[in-house]
Amino acid sequence: MSVYVVVGAGPVGVETARLLGEAGHDVTITSRSVNSQDRTNVRAVRADATDAEALTQLCKGADAVFMCAMAPYDRWPTDFFPIMDGVTRAAENVGTKLIVLGNLYGYGSNPEGLLRPDQPLDPSSRKGTVRTIMWQRALRASVPAIEVRASDYLGQGAVTYFSLLALPSLLASKPVTFLGDLDAKHAWSFTKDVARTLVATAGYTGAWDRAFHVPSQHVSPRELILRTAELLGKEPPALGTFSQAQMEEFGMHELVEMSYLLETPLLLDASETESHLGVHAQEIDVMIADMIEPH
Repeated sequence: MSVYVVVGAGPVGVETARLLGEAGHDVTITSRSVNSQDRTNVRAVRADATDAEALTQLCKGADAVFMCAMAPYDRWPTDFFPIMDGVTRAAENVGTKLIVLGNLYGYGSNPEGLLRPDQPLDPSSRKGTVRTIMWQRALRASVPAIEVRASDYLGQGAVTYFSLLALPSLLASKPVTFLGDLDAKHAWSFTKDVARTLVATAGYTGAWDRAFHVPSQHVSPRELILRTAELLGKEPPALGTFSQAQMEEFGMHELVEMSYLLETPLLLDASETESHLGVHAQEIDVMIADMIEPH
């Protein structure tokens, strides 16, 4: 049995804690608003991730700390760094491994072809710069670190572009207006596959201070929208896209700088995750079914 601390109680953090607990490990999940967890071997403790000293007490004896906490999307440049620093300092204080949940923003808008986990980060947005600086902080730590990078989420409870812009219209049998090129292939990461990758990373025996990509499915937004409608038993909706002017007009300011992610193909190379960690992406229908289950 190992001891783990999961910082952050969103869909991925909760699923990570569940998987670790069911595998027989002793797990603490913490956030400022975490609820009690009726899960095997998992205890919930409310704590502020920016408070390194309090977090250090929770992390004593841990074999690894999972940094799964999120900051409000519109406050990344101000709120994320204190969280990352608090978690990293706590890991350093107790001398335990650090596993960071990240994303693809740091690669920027220029790469073509498959994104590889060893590719240099070259952010072209504020949020990409934030994510890059966070990973650099982990790399400077005195403990081994790994970043697990996911693409846009699909899955129950995930708050993403798809769940915010497409799913409500699909549920209401209304036309769907989305972002970017509706026919550009795009990587979609299942929240449960993200958690499975994080858990598998904890047992990785190779060299740390590296990244792994979450195995994902590649389908265009159009394919995803139409398949979701079909699984909901709905007629295919009329489809359209927001212009940047419309996004600004409707107050979607935080989406404007990241819209490049959906304007061209976004393809993810997760072959090392598959070969080294034994994690493979679940089918797109499984991801969709989990996302629409509560509805």
